[in-house]
Amino acid sequence: MGNSCSNNLGIPPAKGPNAVGCSDFMMDHTVEGTFFRLYYPCVASDNAEKPDWIPCKGYFYGLADFMKINRGLSEKIFNYLFGSFKIPAALNGSYKQNGKYPVVIFSHGLGAFRTLYSAICTELASQGFIVASVKQRADECIKALDTLIQINSGKKMENVLQTEFDWTTLENSMDLCRIAVMGHSFGGATVIEALCKDVNFKCGIALDAWMFPLDDEIYARVKQPIFFINSEKFQWAGNISRMRKLDSSSTSMQRKMITIKGTVHQSFPDFTFLTGNWIGKILKLKGELDPQVGIDLCNRASLAFLQRHLGLDKDFNQWDHLIEGKDHNLIPGTNVTEIS
Repeated sequence: MGNSCSNNLGIPPAKGPNAVGCSDFMMDHTVEGTFFRLYYPCVASDNAEKPDWIPCKGYFYGLADFMKINRGLSEKIFNYLFGSFKIPAALNGSYKQNGKYPVVIFSHGLGAFRTLYSAICTELASQGFIVASVKQRADECIKALDTLIQINSGKKMENVLQTEFDWTTLENSMDLCRIAVMGHSFGGATVIEALCKDVNFKCGIALDAWMFPLDDEIYARVKQPIFFINSEKFQWAGNISRMRKLDSSSTSMQRKMITIKGTVHQSFPDFTFLTGNWIGKILKLKGELDPQVGIDLCNRASLAFLQRHLGLDKDFNQWDHLIEGKDHNLIPGTNVTEIS
């Protein structure tokens, strides 16, 4: 199947009304600290520097080890495919003051890292969210949120990375009554655990969630709204049945599930935009659906869900039908036949 992304590779620019900036924050060099990339609405600039999609060679090696690819071979592949790609955001761009923005904490999939979901995170930021993409799991999602809360209060927080971004400009910038958590795969399971552990998260969006890391006791303890957005090729009956446990624990219609036709598990990270059709299909980084169509469906359905459950005064409800799976590229619920 041909599409425009085959010949014009690159992470698509965000479509919202705001220019997007990004910066990295690290509290300290220990596992007790927090390390995240922040995406935020910024002041537009024609000559803004854009960050590399993968920050340094060490990340290449980490991906190669996780994918069990020989490092010599992986370096050639990654340098060929990804070496020149940039994230469509202004590195350390000046924060755009415009009232208080809702907050999303984003958790990546197993073996991934904070920069690999920029097509989703930049879109949210362009639509008026502050988004922190973290490095580990539920406890760090909570720690990142706590850090943002302190930054919002005006407390000076030491950033050991010493970026050029002025973090004090974020004082009183966040709507701390409107906070969500979002993640992919293992990060989808992280969404559920984070909702269980911290009621500051008002709702969660789980992209192709891998549910098996979760303890059974968690299901009944999660009270917030959850939106499961699944790919067509990744899910199986046992995983879906665990998602359904969250349906049964809810007393209202807060829990939703849709499946995007023609997509694979890696249709959510940026990989799908950076490989041509043949290698994308071989490495299962692309599905049959145009990646841009797939990510637009994911982003728009997510925005509609966030408006509904965070009480946003936006126009994202124009995509409410996507929450119900009403689109020719969507399946309401799941395509998986469950075992009763």
